[in-house]
Order: sequence, then structure tokens, then C-alpha cells
Amino acid sequence: MRRPRHLSPEDRAVWDQVAKRIEPMHPTQPLPEALPDPTPVKPAKKPPLFKVGEKAQALPAGPMLNKAPPQMDAKAFGKMTKGKLKPEARIDLHGMTLDEAHPELLAFVLGSQAVGKRLVLVITGKGKQKDPHGPKGVLRHYVPQWLRLSPLKQAVMEVRPAHLRHGGDGAFYVYLRRTR
Repeated sequence: MRRPRHLSPEDRAVWDQVAKRIEPMHPTQPLPEALPDPTPVKPAKKPPLFKVGEKAQALPAGPMLNKAPPQMDAKAFGKMTKGKLKPEARIDLHGMTLDEAHPELLAFVLGSQAVGKRLVLVITGKGKQKDPHGPKGVLRHYVPQWLRLSPLKQAVMEVRPAHLRHGGDGAFYVYLRRTR
């Protein structure tokens, strides 16, 4: 943060001497004698966004995905959600940390799209509720977010929770765009 700049008394005296010698460009407007010292204005305090120790409001990944309208063909979407489309490839992220899972997911999705696959299955597992304040299933929470961010968002057309036949809440269908 930048500190406010104030003129010292010596600098103020020099400035006042210079200001007295200036010819105004518009003689109809009066020239101010001396500029008042600006008083620093304190910003109003905003209420805190959260309190320390307060439970975080995490939204589960599944219900948020179900509310978005489908971006793909309605007939293929219906078959996919009923578990009648067979995934062409799958990746299992069980037991991986976030740092291990993210590059694996990137390589898998972009590689699958490059070879022309359309429907892939990403298995995250359902997760265990170890931390009562955090989301259940960290990978299950982050994978849909990663799929909506660059560089994957250009490859992914649709992300939906998988049918029970393919893993249910512990997996996601990822429908990929065709390569050009």
C-alpha cells in the first residue's frame, strides 16, 4: 500500500511562492491562494466474510452439475445418464493427492480427445468424511471444477455424475468435443 504524500512546511512555502507568480490561463476564474492539506480518509470497515472457526459452506459437486442444461445431443445425453453408453476409456484417481491427480487428469482427458474418444469415465471415489468442516471427497469436489477450467474446458463438452452401473456418485462421465 502506498503511503499518502504530504508536503513538508519548507516545500509548502516554495510551492506557495511559485503559485503566486503563475499567470492563469483563464483569467475569469480566480486562482486559489493555497491548497489545503488533504486529510487522510480512513476506509469504512467492511464486515468480515467469515469468522475463524466457522463451518465453510461447501457445495457438493453432483447437484450443481445436474442443474446445468446439457450441451450435447439430447438422445446421447439420455443414453449417457441412463448408463447405456459405454465409456471408451477410464481413469481411476483413487488414493491420489490433488497434486498427483491434476496432471494425470489433464493428460488423460487431452490424450483421449486427441485419439478421438467421446465418452470417458473419471473415477474419483466417494471419499470419506474425515474433516467435518471440509467437503466429502476432495477429488470428487475438485475434479468437476478442474474440468471447467482451461485447458480442459476447450476439450470437455459435458460433465455429469456417472450412472450406478459405472460408479455412481464416485465417478463422472466426461463427454468430449470432437477434434477439428
